[in-house]
Amino acid sequence: MNRGFYIILAAQFFSSLADNTLLFAAIELLKDRAAPSWETPVLQQFFVLSFILLAPFVGPFADALPKGKVMFISNSIKIVGCFALFLGVHPLFAYGFVGTGSALYSPAKYGILTEYLPANRLVWANGWMEGLTVAAIILGAIVGGLLIGHHFEVLIAQQLGRLEFNAGIDTAPEFAIVIVLGFYFVAALFNLFIPKLPIEHPLPNQNLAYLWTDFWRCFLLLWRDPLGQVSLAVTSLFWGAGTTLRFIILIWAASALRFDLEQATQLTAVVAVGLAIGSIAAAKLVPLEHAVKVLPLGIAMGLAIVAMAWVNDSWLAIFTLILIGILAGSFLIPMNALLQYRGHLLMGSGHSIALQNFNENASILLMLGAYAMMIEAELPVKTIVIVFGLFVSVTMALLTRIHGHDQD
Repeated sequence: MNRGFYIILAAQFFSSLADNTLLFAAIELLKDRAAPSWETPVLQQFFVLSFILLAPFVGPFADALPKGKVMFISNSIKIVGCFALFLGVHPLFAYGFVGTGSALYSPAKYGILTEYLPANRLVWANGWMEGLTVAAIILGAIVGGLLIGHHFEVLIAQQLGRLEFNAGIDTAPEFAIVIVLGFYFVAALFNLFIPKLPIEHPLPNQNLAYLWTDFWRCFLLLWRDPLGQVSLAVTSLFWGAGTTLRFIILIWAASALRFDLEQATQLTAVVAVGLAIGSIAAAKLVPLEHAVKVLPLGIAMGLAIVAMAWVNDSWLAIFTLILIGILAGSFLIPMNALLQYRGHLLMGSGHSIALQNFNENASILLMLGAYAMMIEAELPVKTIVIVFGLFVSVTMALLTRIHGHDQD
């Protein structure tokens, strides 16, 4: 692969690293405000709301401009939201504004792969893209956990106390936000050097009513396509389940393993390690035309989540979470590549990725809402884990039964 592909990967890595580090800084800011526990999953809901509300417009926008330019604009929006968080805007609203930038960023970062690479390289390219995204999740969890940790906060207080000018940085979360701003600026710099590709799907009409109607036309088109349907259903389930699992791990680690927030935060990175392993394996072993054959792995993933309910040893917990990640990565990468391929053929990459984001983030919104209600109802952590794992397994079993014999 030439330099342009690696520039795309670098831009995605630093942008994703910033997103994931910022999440934990925002969680800590909520804790500092003594916010109720249900606001923690709602924080992510505010982030994904833009993916749903803006879905009819971000796809056409991403297809109408060079995607490197779209990625630069998106990072600029993220920088504004991050700076607003630093200035004291409520974390729900500031992190939600960062989500607006991410909603615009996603169709460009994935859409550029289908424009830049041939179809037979999409699974491989997605393996790299998801692998580096997972690396960003791992590093973001580690860096975020360290930056908001008690020991680091004491160190920051000691060092900043010696300075006459500290730029308004008084706490560890505020320092973490400054670090995140640096990540976003690095990502924006890489965006400037992304290869400029021809615009394949210019907007025939910029009228908002047309864009709205066209979005729902494409929505139905993708859901009626058998391969589009299964790949869209699986990726939507994965992101809804995966995002909710990050929050479940936080309370599960506190209950079963007696971990504090810093330790639990870093434990979420363990799933990402397994996800990276599964992604690499899938990229090497699963060709695009055999993507649907990996569906049974989703059933196994759900059962592994159920098994978490009886784990109370830290080493066994690490093994279980790595296994969950491996299984997830093994079916996500082929499904993601299949969805991009079908979407690119049917309507254009930007449109299809926006549709993917709409469905995936609607899934995140619903599953986080269900999780928040279980927290509010004060259900035992073990019950939450079992219900969540069974839901994943049963849903994947239904999809396997319906689509297990579909072929490209």
